[in-house]
Amino acid sequence: MNILAIESSCDETAAAVVRDGREVLSNTVFSQIDIHKLYGGVVPEIASRCHVEKITPLVERAIADSGLSVLDIDAVAVTSAPGLIGALLVGLNFAKGFAYANGLPLVPVHHIRSHIAANYLVYPELEPPFLAMVVSGGHSHIVSVKGYTDYKIIGMTRDDAAGEAFDKGARVLGLPYPGGVEIDRLAKSGDPYAVKFPQVSFKDAPFDFSFSGVKTAVINYVHTAAQRGQSINAAEVAASYSEAITGVLTEKFFSAANELGFTRLVVAGGVSANSMLRHKLQSGLPRGCKLYIPPLSLCGDNAAMVGAQGFYEYRAGFIAGLDQNGFATADIQEALCKPKDGISF
Repeated sequence: MNILAIESSCDETAAAVVRDGREVLSNTVFSQIDIHKLYGGVVPEIASRCHVEKITPLVERAIADSGLSVLDIDAVAVTSAPGLIGALLVGLNFAKGFAYANGLPLVPVHHIRSHIAANYLVYPELEPPFLAMVVSGGHSHIVSVKGYTDYKIIGMTRDDAAGEAFDKGARVLGLPYPGGVEIDRLAKSGDPYAVKFPQVSFKDAPFDFSFSGVKTAVINYVHTAAQRGQSINAAEVAASYSEAITGVLTEKFFSAANELGFTRLVVAGGVSANSMLRHKLQSGLPRGCKLYIPPLSLCGDNAAMVGAQGFYEYRAGFIAGLDQNGFATADIQEALCKPKDGISF
């Protein structure tokens, strides 16, 4: 089954063709980093306008690169939630038009589910059940994946996501956008134990995260030094800050796996590209466990992961009608449409 997939939830416009949820036939991405760098972060209206400009040529290129024609496409999968609502609607409405014009089923896909599914593209043997940790700019979840469309949240952030914390920490250190990449690069030359930053735990929810406190701590550390006329070692601050964030992510993920009895551990999302996190996960992996983590090319937002998850959503009957809406927020545990609630084209 050949699925055309579309992703436009934030500041990447992407299109791909994926076969049977496992084989990438093409994967095209246009990143808006250079556009938003001027503003120090993503400007939603600008992101939406850029998606409008790029989506048609990207879809045409994805189909051409796949070696297929439109007649070979069997379904259209599209990110429908969560994300920037204006950006989401660009991709969703294009997908609706393409599906309608070509008599194809429309499959709405949850963004966090698709990040997890990125691993299906590189690990043919991987299948549920397994424990997943999704860490990105807007999400920090530990999820029990009981089936390809069956999820249960084990823990999640109560405030800021890990990626957001990295970006804010980078900004206070004067690093350019995108901050997560820059703070990771700087941290490699610093002592991760030079500064003690807080790590938060909750007695009532041991697998939940909180990153607002560590974010505030690094801001106060830098501002206090400036007010006193003292210089700081930016590399040491970056490394210590990264240690606090990646340390708590790793500890809670492994602790959840141990308590729940999981031996297959999956990591996904933009922050899974962080070198310190990857090292901690790989070097500290509990005995008897296997770690699945995507290559850097599939950590960030892309359409191939949407096509991977879209295949399993389609197989489970989650086909939408042309009234399908996009949602800025959505629970990973809930389907985006009713099973077989589509229309026949």
